[in-house]
Amino acid sequence: MKRVLVTGATGFIGRNALTPLLARGFEVHAAYIGTPLEIDVVAWHECNLLNSGAARSLVDAVRPTHLLHFAWNVEHGKYWTSPANLEWLEASLRLIRFFGEMGGKRFVGAGTCAEYEWGTPSCVEGQTPLRPATLYGASKNALREVAESFAATDGFGFAWGRVFLTYGPHEDRKRLVPSVITSLLDGEIAQCSPGEHVRDFLYVEDVADGFAALTDSEVEGALNIASGEPTRVKDVAQELASFTDHPDLLRLGALPERRGDPPVLLADTKRLRKDLGWKPKFTLRRGLEETVAWWRSQKATEAHARV
Repeated sequence: MKRVLVTGATGFIGRNALTPLLARGFEVHAAYIGTPLEIDVVAWHECNLLNSGAARSLVDAVRPTHLLHFAWNVEHGKYWTSPANLEWLEASLRLIRFFGEMGGKRFVGAGTCAEYEWGTPSCVEGQTPLRPATLYGASKNALREVAESFAATDGFGFAWGRVFLTYGPHEDRKRLVPSVITSLLDGEIAQCSPGEHVRDFLYVEDVADGFAALTDSEVEGALNIASGEPTRVKDVAQELASFTDHPDLLRLGALPERRGDPPVLLADTKRLRKDLGWKPKFTLRRGLEETVAWWRSQKATEAHARV
């Protein structure tokens, strides 16, 4: 029996990983805070991993063969420098320790492109230097380094998926894609930077499916989970404006580029495609269209609730 414990299971990526894990034959156990999703075939476990005894109790109750770890503080605008990164580093190490001690077979963690040194043409696993510019990136990289060493010592499998620019339903409204969509759907001006920076965008269902595939594989080490396709931010904003029928309300250049942002942040995906044998199902255009449709539905639901 393949029994996977998913942390952060109601989060942006985690909620989308449950169905592909079930499709791969896993018995899925999901850790959450707040309200569980309505997926009856998933076993839900309310658990705050920041509490010192929570990780041991959770792992002891589930006895997972696999652990897919998403839980972290990613509050928009704060997570880059938040001291909560240190709390989540400590909590994650406790979780991984107990997972190994209780006979776990394979750990997969969610990393970030912020682990890499920014300013290179393409981020390549094992080649691009790991020089995080933020506390968030440094904390994630520290977790990867310690967890990988512990896994090798304790004898269980280890993989680390590095996420780039994820977008899709349920994303924080303050982030780029939803902020543009919701402004335009409301008939308001959508203020953006000039948008000349190049990024690697991947739809959230693809990101989650990539993690499910990685969990169900024997691939070891770090792996970029990304599209590998360079896209200017302005091109995404203009596509969104066309889907909302309000291109006249898009204001590129109304905001400055964020200080410290690299001009290019792009993943090399050779290892993803060759070693894991995985590729995205969604084109950028289809993913953006699906995202706009979801937000349109959300707004209709919110308007109905106010009546």
